[in-house]
Amino acid sequence: MGIGYSGGHKKSAALVRDLASAGLDVAWVAEAYSFDAPSYMGYLAAQTQRVKIAAGILPIYTRTPTLLAMTAAGVDALSDGRCILGLGASGPQVIEGFHGVPYDRPLARTREIIEICRDVWKREAPLTHDGPIYRLPLPADQGTGLGKALKLINHPVRSSIPIFVASLGEKNLELTAELADGWLPVFFMPEKAEQVFGPSLAAGKAKRDPSLGPLQINAGGPVAIGEEKDVAHLRDLARPGMALYIGGMGAKNRNFYNSLVRRYGFEAEAEKIQELYLAGNKKEAEAAVPTEMLEQTSLIGPESYVKERIQAFAAAGVTMLSITPVGGDPVSTVEKIKSWIG
Repeated sequence: MGIGYSGGHKKSAALVRDLASAGLDVAWVAEAYSFDAPSYMGYLAAQTQRVKIAAGILPIYTRTPTLLAMTAAGVDALSDGRCILGLGASGPQVIEGFHGVPYDRPLARTREIIEICRDVWKREAPLTHDGPIYRLPLPADQGTGLGKALKLINHPVRSSIPIFVASLGEKNLELTAELADGWLPVFFMPEKAEQVFGPSLAAGKAKRDPSLGPLQINAGGPVAIGEEKDVAHLRDLARPGMALYIGGMGAKNRNFYNSLVRRYGFEAEAEKIQELYLAGNKKEAEAAVPTEMLEQTSLIGPESYVKERIQAFAAAGVTMLSITPVGGDPVSTVEKIKSWIG
């Protein structure tokens, strides 16, 4: 479950404790351009005992590869081995606009960062890396020449911390299926997953090291259980967020979320949402989000229907169901869902 903290970190952590008691397995902490995620992850580590604590996600441009590895190892130590490192490229608006870093070569960076993180955690030898982007130690002609290959001082709790990657594009998804422990899709529509994602997943898995084990997929959506007439309107709660990402999260000709929706077959709708949103007509953009998309990216309806949606996600390859309770008591919702899936 994605964990928000708009009401304050302490109140949010108290809810996570209650949700964990009800059966919540993973708490995903977002970063975007808000407070940093690791600070809250460390706080959650101190406040919980069982739930896994995941970064969802740390943008790969905002930290060096070794700092990403150190951060994950630190949270893993604080939580006694409950950390998941979620990585993603974010987008040019945030990376160049907020961080002032060029948004370049996201695939190559992701590959090298995963390799470096795993080398840091293993501590098999002083860290060296000679890639097209990252060179460790830094060569003399790029610095002072005083750089030294080092090992992480501490011994990590685990020599391998799960790495999940948020990927949208076909090549990035192929890379994820090849190298990552798990995948974090967005706007996951089970009924269209094989058509849209199948080829990239297959291509990546064909190159996957068997020692990594099967690729985990974390996906789901808003959940509300009740009679259709009582809960159908809750699907509309997703409209503002979808309109923001499809319409406004990127430039006119470079919006990864808009491209995904087009690949789903909603070309005209994606075009309309973007035009409306960029023109400042946000409410009209929200209204243009396809009803089919709202339905297939959620688990809202009577018990029998929600159980069907859970089965649909599982049939599409989802191994970790991620839910966001939007109706009723979130603790009882998590408890009920957990009793159904075990």
